[in-house]
Amino acid sequence: MIRMMLTAASALALLAGCAATSGGEGEATAASAAPAPMATNYAAILADPKRPDADRARDAARMPAKLIDFAEVAPGESVGDFVMGGGYVTRILAGVVGPKGHVYAFQPQEFIAFKAQYGTDQQAVAAAYDNVDAVAGPFAAPAFPAPLDTIITVQNFHDLYLKPFPADTGAKASAALFAALKPGGTLVVVDHAAADGSGTTLSDSLHRIDKAAVVDALTKAGFVLDAENDLYANPDDPRTANVFDPSIRGKTDQFALRFKKPG
Repeated sequence: MIRMMLTAASALALLAGCAATSGGEGEATAASAAPAPMATNYAAILADPKRPDADRARDAARMPAKLIDFAEVAPGESVGDFVMGGGYVTRILAGVVGPKGHVYAFQPQEFIAFKAQYGTDQQAVAAAYDNVDAVAGPFAAPAFPAPLDTIITVQNFHDLYLKPFPADTGAKASAALFAALKPGGTLVVVDHAAADGSGTTLSDSLHRIDKAAVVDALTKAGFVLDAENDLYANPDDPRTANVFDPSIRGKTDQFALRFKKPG
């Protein structure tokens, strides 16, 4: 995703297609069962006129209702979007947590200078919502200003292992995410899958990461893997091409993991 920075279905149809993760291809596959569908008006959230057309065009593939239900985000919660990018997840979370909740949209200070290249003004996204604050800081040390119920990071965890960053960036960021959550809090990680056993060695070249490497890093930070979801799985992806290669772009095999902070 960083290299991208650096280098239509209707809302109602999406609501029907984005049913809870308790069945079908989105069924949770790890120890804990998926929660029942939440009483969230996703149709209204996805139809929010403040969402840009580019976001709407991505809804069918990104299945935001399934993602948010898997993350178990509820109204009134304090939620972090770790590496907000263009603000896709931030805007949806703002609608889900509602006026009594809050979203902290984190962008690493290392990326902010490149906003002209990916067309996102972090402050402008936050200013459009009364319940969103923009947060900046070192990639390895996100300083969220309040304890969080949930953190979501989508297609960004592998970036912690890119060559421009110190080798301990992943370990430090994992520890910081653990510290940012309330006891019992949730971290959801979605990322492009690399070949089994490859660890973080393909993060820079292919923008992929081995699922086991994510579990290892976050377990060492204190997290417990709570559930796994295959809503973005694509067994036809050989996991050998850069995620921006036209042959696979938008069709990568991705994993979704839910971790809990004990407490």
